[in-house]
Amino acid sequence: MRLNLKIWRQESGQASGRFVDYMVENISHDSSFLEMLDTLNEELIKKNDLPVSFDHDCREGICGMCSLVINGEPHGPEKATTTCQLHMRHFRDGDTITIEPWRANAFPVVKDLVTDRSAFDSIMQAGGFITARTGSAVDANEIPIAKGIADKAMDAAACIGCGACVAACPNASAMLFTGAKVSHLNRLPQGKPEKERRSILMVSAMDKAGFGGCTNIGACESVCPKSINLDVISHLNRDYQGASMKRIFHF
Repeated sequence: MRLNLKIWRQESGQASGRFVDYMVENISHDSSFLEMLDTLNEELIKKNDLPVSFDHDCREGICGMCSLVINGEPHGPEKATTTCQLHMRHFRDGDTITIEPWRANAFPVVKDLVTDRSAFDSIMQAGGFITARTGSAVDANEIPIAKGIADKAMDAAACIGCGACVAACPNASAMLFTGAKVSHLNRLPQGKPEKERRSILMVSAMDKAGFGGCTNIGACESVCPKSINLDVISHLNRDYQGASMKRIFHF
């Protein structure tokens, strides 16, 4: 395959950025998108040019590091697929592919396609944990959990924190991410002791980090590589409102 790449290049967070055109050739249809970028960088290094900076780690669709907007869509055109699991067979020979970083004030550009997503870390630090003794794991059946609750908690826990939901949202809202983390823990008995505190603190941390508000557009759900459902936002709103009322009336 021969492809024309329009890639966002930005020397630092303080510098101005611009799109730069690159041509890559002899790309296999079986290559992953990141392998295609590796090929480009090898060619740039041979020419003594600076390689394109982009985030990656596991390349197995697990870590959430591969944060790229491809032709205007976070993670590219395939549904429920991370950038690292996107393959070049989904593109055609001669295509022009535009590649840029997440666009959100809460995710400032570090360099080229790399953004600082530590705002998600601040949300997790505010309440993404449970109070539990350290030591060996408890027996699997020690705390009975209904299958319906376990299934919903596991669905929410599938969130890998990639930030595609924020990149797709016109408001740059982090409600899908925060909702997934809160819903995952609040549904389980192990997370009940901190339920109210967690709901309030994680939403407060989200607002403090500079994310926008949710207006139920649904773009977040459509681009989520793990198909997190909008139901987690409803669950978050319900728990947050309940916790706020308890705090007001000191129940």
